[in-house]
Amino acid sequence: MSPKVRKVVIPAAGLGTRFLPATKAMPKEMLCVVDKPIIQYAVEEAVASGIEHVIVVTGRSKSSMEDHFDIAYELETTLKARGKHDLVQQARAVSDLASVSYVRQKEPLGLGHAVLAARELVGNEPFAVILPDDLIDSPARPALRQMIDVFEREGDPVIALLKVALDDISAYGVIRGDRDPKDSRVHVLKELVEKPKKEDAPSDLAIMGRYVLTPDIFDDLAGTARDKGGEIQLTNGLRALAARRRLLGYEFEGKRYDAGQKLGFLKATVDLALQRSDLGPALREHLKSLGL
Repeated sequence: MSPKVRKVVIPAAGLGTRFLPATKAMPKEMLCVVDKPIIQYAVEEAVASGIEHVIVVTGRSKSSMEDHFDIAYELETTLKARGKHDLVQQARAVSDLASVSYVRQKEPLGLGHAVLAARELVGNEPFAVILPDDLIDSPARPALRQMIDVFEREGDPVIALLKVALDDISAYGVIRGDRDPKDSRVHVLKELVEKPKKEDAPSDLAIMGRYVLTPDIFDDLAGTARDKGGEIQLTNGLRALAARRRLLGYEFEGKRYDAGQKLGFLKATVDLALQRSDLGPALREHLKSLGL
């Protein structure tokens, strides 16, 4: 049986330029979808998947994320004095979510470099990676849990896959692989292509922001040359990993929102609000009244 996946790395050091001016003084990961920051959705998914230790890779001006998952004594004291004990419970629930550690990515050198920055905290054990921009709503079973189940069954690294329209394929990493006859959602990967042209794409299966990796990826990332933009790409590390061991892709069950783009962020906000019993009915009536 494969070792248990206990840790997750959440890269959160990006500049968030797509959301300027909102992100001029606020981390993109702290922008709220309904009433929770994007990064909280990632942490909640990790915890619901059995993760025990969350490692957030941060950069400059990201201290509000640390504050969010810390105990807010002043806030709780004020709320208690006002008799608002339900709000105290809501605030404390966030700080009690998980054991969270932070490591700085001192330079913005790409996703592969961000994962490599967590090497000492991860240690010599398998770990997960969640990109909070990819918000995945999987009510039955978290997307990461689905992937961990595959890893624990097969013992091989697993990356998340999603079918994407060919007209949009050039925005993603894309795979070529063989479907596992035992599980139609599992693919044994043969090739990973970064942002191919539509006519050159080896499939319509794109890589999404969930990974279950083994610690040998760190040596691959440490030995990966920087690309033309000076960054260390995770995809290049995965190629090196796939050259010497089996690498799996998994078509997860759930709806993915690109919360790193304004339209995807808005879609996630509307859809998740509609699911809420306190907001859904009134919002649904409002949308109907627009006569769209």
